Amino acid sequence: MADVTAESSPEQPSLKRVIGPGLLLLFVVGDILGSGVYSLTGKVAQEVGGAVWVPFVVAFLVALLTGFSYLELVTKYPQAAGAALYTHKAFGIHFFTFMVAFAVMSSGITSASTAARAFAANFGEAFDFDLGTGIGLTLVALAFMLLVAAINLRGVSEGVKLNVLLTCVELTGLLIVIGIGLWALGFGNGDFGRITEFDTGDRSAVGGVIVATTLAFYAMVGFEDSVNMAEECKQPSRIFPKVLLAGLLITVLVYVLVAITAVALVPVDQLAEGDTPLLRVVEIGAPAFPTHIFAIISMFAVANTALINMMMASRLLYGLARQRVIPAPIGAVNHARRTPHMAILFTTALALGLIFFVGQVAELGGTTALLLLAVFTVVNVAVLVLRRDPVEHDHFRTPTVLPVIGALTCGFLVTPYTDRNPEQYAIAGVLLAIGVGLWLINYLVLRFSGARSEQSRT
Repeated sequence: MADVTAESSPEQPSLKRVIGPGLLLLFVVGDILGSGVYSLTGKVAQEVGGAVWVPFVVAFLVALLTGFSYLELVTKYPQAAGAALYTHKAFGIHFFTFMVAFAVMSSGITSASTAARAFAANFGEAFDFDLGTGIGLTLVALAFMLLVAAINLRGVSEGVKLNVLLTCVELTGLLIVIGIGLWALGFGNGDFGRITEFDTGDRSAVGGVIVATTLAFYAMVGFEDSVNMAEECKQPSRIFPKVLLAGLLITVLVYVLVAITAVALVPVDQLAEGDTPLLRVVEIGAPAFPTHIFAIISMFAVANTALINMMMASRLLYGLARQRVIPAPIGAVNHARRTPHMAILFTTALALGLIFFVGQVAELGGTTALLLLAVFTVVNVAVLVLRRDPVEHDHFRTPTVLPVIGALTCGFLVTPYTDRNPEQYAIAGVLLAIGVGLWLINYLVLRFSGARSEQSRT
């Protein structure tokens, strides 16, 4: 399989480079923050007790190790497709590349579809519409996903500018929670002694932290999406290292402060109840605060999750089409808007279909983290393999020990020894089985189209 760079040609223009360091930083921060922290804090606290901030720090360290590997690879190969591209270059096995790409795409589109339903639920709560859980909720979610597709088709500039707005609103919600915590600390209303208490049930403290880390890791994923936007970044080999590391540091600081605030103001048993732990924090810490505003903030947070994941998924397919891993027409670029319109339409169709099903499966968040941990294991190995492939331009180089530790750590977190819910493995297995079927179809299409191309040249 020949590697094809994403240079423009008379028939096929390149993507438009509009993302500078500021926009890229907000893309990374907005993607990592996402909507996970708004619902995960209580579940993590249930596994580890008051020291809820510890699993977030551990998850950050695991993500950071893989982040260094991504930095070497994205600055070495500043092209779309991310992990799938690196797998393709490192191992050259079509099936393996396709399955890695499918795992990444599945995590992104599933997350976006889940976010679309969450957007509809928060929309109804914020504006007092009784959407229920049936057709009303589904119709709003479908309409929202079509709006995301329209923004994506309009252009990357419009998408990242909207991301700036949504990220600022999303971050404001978390800063409100932190501010309430500081207020409570000043007036002695919180019990900050809880933040050092471990309550892991029958498990040891280490075992409890490991289990909680598998949950908290879902809140740290997202940084890997940014590498799929490399072809739309200005000077990607220069800006990525500082931006990606800064984004990871900002988000873990916010997460730790939010986790400490939450457990200091709300007892762990109450924090673990329901899916809106931060709303509970606001209700207890600032009873006068209009809580319906938090529903609006949550609505913006999940909107940002959907937007960023759909941008990522379409660029992933675009990059794979340029590498001839999937049929080339999927990588078509609109001449006027310079957006990968066929990939956008294809991923949108998948997301619209998933919206009908994601509300019925409770473990999709954990499954997303499981799939990405497996992908991260591959990426950490790929960076070592690709040391044998020098390039002419300067690029970031991570210390060799980091991808080794990263591969071992991510690989361990994939295993059942972390006491992960077995349902996540079942869902992942079904998704990967679908991926195998799609690979076979894709292989036959590529082989047939290749045969026809050969005939047309003779």
